[in-house]
Amino acid sequence: MAGRRRAGERRWWRRELALVVGAGLVVTLGVAGTNHLGRTPYSDKPLYLATMARDADGNLVRVDVDGDADDLSLLPGTRAVAGATAEAAAQRAWLADGSVPATGTRWEGMARDALLDLRTMTFDDGAVLAAGSGPWRYAWPRDGAFVAVAYARTGHLDDARRVLAFYQRAQAADGTVEARYLPDGSGPPDDRTPQTDGIGWLLWALGETVDATPAAERAAVLAQFEPLLDRGANAAVRALGPTGLPGPSPDYWEKREDTVTLGTAAPLLAGLRAAAHLYGLLDDDGGATAAGSAARRLDAAIEAGFAPSYGRYPGSSGRDAAVAFLLPPFVPASDAVAADYGGVDTDDAAVRAALHAAAGQMARPGGGLAPGAHWTQDGVSWTPETALVALGAASGDGADRALATRLLDWLDDHRTVTGSFPEKVLHDGSPAGTAPLVWTSATVLLALATLDAR
Repeated sequence: MAGRRRAGERRWWRRELALVVGAGLVVTLGVAGTNHLGRTPYSDKPLYLATMARDADGNLVRVDVDGDADDLSLLPGTRAVAGATAEAAAQRAWLADGSVPATGTRWEGMARDALLDLRTMTFDDGAVLAAGSGPWRYAWPRDGAFVAVAYARTGHLDDARRVLAFYQRAQAADGTVEARYLPDGSGPPDDRTPQTDGIGWLLWALGETVDATPAAERAAVLAQFEPLLDRGANAAVRALGPTGLPGPSPDYWEKREDTVTLGTAAPLLAGLRAAAHLYGLLDDDGGATAAGSAARRLDAAIEAGFAPSYGRYPGSSGRDAAVAFLLPPFVPASDAVAADYGGVDTDDAAVRAALHAAAGQMARPGGGLAPGAHWTQDGVSWTPETALVALGAASGDGADRALATRLLDWLDDHRTVTGSFPEKVLHDGSPAGTAPLVWTSATVLLALATLDAR
């Protein structure tokens, strides 16, 4: 089965996925037509896919939004198409091998679907496709890092290590990472600028995975990922400029930047903190000191450059979802743990205030959030950024928890007909873009796991 799946996946991702594909390739599932309002200034975009699934041979197939609903149905509680009974059984067994966040709550179904979407979009080599169609059919370090942590938090540690191993193989010798990779790990699909945030995301994911690993097995995991740790930590330290901040780099907005963003600086800080912690577990005093010193320097530079508003750019009050990167799980949850991460600051009331301010600035008519305050005013909500703010709020109390609950309810209510998260939601509540978006799936799982732990 594994060999057939890999062969099928190679064939699949090398094909250009068009919106209209021959009947031999496409699996269709009808949904009710969207109800877009005419003559408004808002964006009116289609939903390209309902979800992705696996067929009887384990190959990845599209579940489209157009066509006759009687053409095909997914097997209950799975991302397996009709007739793929063995695949469906494997998916159910995989769920049972781990834990499902929010079990017994109104969000349990959302969590199960999110886990199934992560499993479906993860290839045997550890590559995780960002989504199923067009330009999303590549493996982003950021998305993969979040997926690895979601796997680790839900008891699927082998899968977490498989994802990290993919990026360890893909990572350059100098520790830098590309914006995205082909799923076979052969390199980037284009000449996009490498993204500094990816260095931090992978180190953070490694730290989370090691901490979720039983103590008796941690030494083996640390040995396996020593290259990822050493190369990444060195690259993170080198990335800091004279002010203590990294240079300009594209971040999750996926656009060229002339000024450093919080979306680059904060993930790099999370990665340096994790590196200091991991070197401490290895009793590597030199590595722990270097990473911890760099983390403290970057932490101070973020405070000097971005506080108190914590906007997207230094000195700006126009916030974006990156303010969530300064809260758990990207910072240690307690001062005692912080000592192992270079002694840097942890939670800050000013950051939580900025998170709520960001949610207000980013609010959209459909009920979700845009990527940032200065994003295009097209009425579109984006699910990953909405989930990120929910994750940042989930570790707090009172108003924070209420914000997390409201956003998670909204995400639950705006999934596709198959239960997957779309990339976007229009002003009228219609899902749009591609699905499933794995970054959203992983972030929602982390938010739910955070709520479970409180």
